Amino acid sequence: MNLDDLTIFNQLDQSNMYDEIDRLPEQLAHAWKQGMQFPLHIKSPIRQAVIAGMGGSAIGADLFIAYGDPFLRVPILACREYQLPAWAQGPETLVVGSSHSGNTEETLAAVKQAGERGCQVVVITTGGELAALGRDAGWDVWQFEHAGQPRAAVGFSFGFLLALFYRLELIPDPQNEFDQAIKAMREQQRVLGKDIPVVQNPAKRLAGQLMGRWVVVVGSDVAAPVARRWKGQINELAKAWAQFDVLPEADHNTLAGVENPDTLLEKMMVLFLRTPSDHPRNRLRSELTLQAFLTAGINVDFVQGKGEGRMAHQWTLLHFGDYLAYYLAMAYGVDPTPVQAIEGLKTAMKR
Repeated sequence: MNLDDLTIFNQLDQSNMYDEIDRLPEQLAHAWKQGMQFPLHIKSPIRQAVIAGMGGSAIGADLFIAYGDPFLRVPILACREYQLPAWAQGPETLVVGSSHSGNTEETLAAVKQAGERGCQVVVITTGGELAALGRDAGWDVWQFEHAGQPRAAVGFSFGFLLALFYRLELIPDPQNEFDQAIKAMREQQRVLGKDIPVVQNPAKRLAGQLMGRWVVVVGSDVAAPVARRWKGQINELAKAWAQFDVLPEADHNTLAGVENPDTLLEKMMVLFLRTPSDHPRNRLRSELTLQAFLTAGINVDFVQGKGEGRMAHQWTLLHFGDYLAYYLAMAYGVDPTPVQAIEGLKTAMKR
């Protein structure tokens, strides 16, 4: 497909997923501002926290934890399960229930358990059962408006968490880094938009390279959850197979798996996500691992985070990946919004 033919984009993209991606900097900025204004009645001290969520809601937790890792004042766990860990007990534990729809069964189960265990709870949702549960229990309910897909609300899920933990004095003031992230995302957009031709658009060019490939995305440090986000976006938007891996762990196992099956390896494309804020040893590992894969006959490439600060590095990479997955969907000729396989499974789970 010609990725410069916008008439085909309009035919395929029935729900205008492109605009959701293009407006991500504005969504993130709005979430931070709104999160600073929502009601908050959590009492100190908070000794540990759990963020319960799935899919697009959970990735916001991953991104926040990775960003805040060097200066978080309490341990925080992202929980993608029906049950909380055993240590999540009592009022010194904060549980954040994050569900876009408010009806995610795993998140509902974990939040109900939090209430039974006497934890303090904040609910982040657009409504549904979770909002009703939170109001009935007297918890803080941060309800926001977003009519799109959960994966297109990642700015909300991250921005609200950033505001929440700052207001609880569990992270330092992130305003300067936040401003730098929004600035860097907007500057990067100048070459990623759908009206920018392939020869000048790195996301379109990379999407072309991924056609017919088994995609693996590798990140480290603040980019590790971004690798997971790229994987999920390629799955859901392009309806294509992808997986992710994390350095330095990948050098202790994945690196050995570059021999068999040789017929599959030549169809792979491994993308390395890099940022200036990566640990120096991980920057070296990224380059050496890329060279090892290349020597084994595997297709490789890398994408660099931009801007100043950890948050800018993380969010420019994330935004690039969203554009990339969208263009890959266009290249495969599929509508990037519907996820019939996922909806079908949810229906089957209710029987």
